[in-house]
Amino acid sequence: MAKTYNEVNTQVINLIGKGTIITGDVKSEGDIRVDGELNGNISSNGRVVIGDTGKVTGEVTCKNCEVAGYVKGKMKIEQLITLKSTSTVLGEITTDKLSIEPGSVFSGTCTMGGQLNHEKTKNA
Repeated sequence: MAKTYNEVNTQVINLIGKGTIITGDVKSEGDIRVDGELNGNISSNGRVVIGDTGKVTGEVTCKNCEVAGYVKGKMKIEQLITLKSTSTVLGEITTDKLSIEPGSVFSGTCTMGGQLNHEKTKNA
């Protein structure tokens, strides 16, 4: 079946390569991998991966996220965020599920969706 002009391919993986520095916001329907540096916000309807050499200063909004590099800012993750052992995250995380490997650095606050739903039910 042929694609129409307006269809979006959510299987596209966007790459910000090592040595690349971007200042500004990035928005994508597909997945994004950051191995370079981004000074701005990322918004994706897919998965965001911040590699070992990746550095993001800004807000990250996506469905799933894996961090092996550095993030400073707010993170709004719809489903699961995984902090690898090489990661450093400074800021605020809002997510449904959080996975932190030993060795990772996380300084900030985390609000988990399941906990929020439980408190809403309890207070009702």
